[in-house]
Amino acid sequence: MSASSTARPGRARKILRGFANALIIAGSLLLLDALLTLVWEEPVSSTYAHFQQNELSGELDRLEKIPLTPVERKAIVKLPDPKKKLAFAARALDRRTDDGDAVGRLRIERIGLSSVVLEGTNADDLRRGPGHYPSTALPGQRGTVAIAGHRTTYGAPFRKIDKVRTGDDIVVTMPYGRFTYRVERTRIVKPTDVWVVDDRSYDRLVLTACHPLYSAAQRIVVFARLVRSEPRGSAA
Repeated sequence: MSASSTARPGRARKILRGFANALIIAGSLLLLDALLTLVWEEPVSSTYAHFQQNELSGELDRLEKIPLTPVERKAIVKLPDPKKKLAFAARALDRRTDDGDAVGRLRIERIGLSSVVLEGTNADDLRRGPGHYPSTALPGQRGTVAIAGHRTTYGAPFRKIDKVRTGDDIVVTMPYGRFTYRVERTRIVKPTDVWVVDDRSYDRLVLTACHPLYSAAQRIVVFARLVRSEPRGSAA
């Protein structure tokens, strides 16, 4: 038997051994990813969301420094009622923002949440952070303010939303005002129950997310009533 013929099986075994080791490493990484997703959140998309939140935070800082136009400024100073000033400032913000733009910050102390909220709830928007339903009011306007967020991927901002309790405060800070909402109840509904974002006779905040974890079979919805509003920025 020639030397070349005996070398070939040796090389084949090395290749197979290397392939097997690669499969073991890949399997271990997949298992680690699954475990992290189970006990915390999906790590790859969460890293993406982290960078996106940093970018949105910068956008929000810049947005807060943009003054009203001379016409808007002249109009808002003539409004004696602080609530009307807030509503005016909300409309002004709505005119200068598009889907994907940062609009405010959402804080829930109970679950350690502090996330920049952007306008829009399509798939691309929610990969970057909690998204404001464009069809609903902005804080300061009359009606329902609705925000959606992920629970297991892309930073999972609403992962612990089921831990929010009646009586907890939820704070939404906009460039023109700070709004405190008090949780009244949490409900599990069907994905088709769009009535959850309908307007009521009072101002409220609605947070929505898929339920249970790792499933989109249902929706968990937190309902909170506005209890305090404080003008800031252009509305102060």
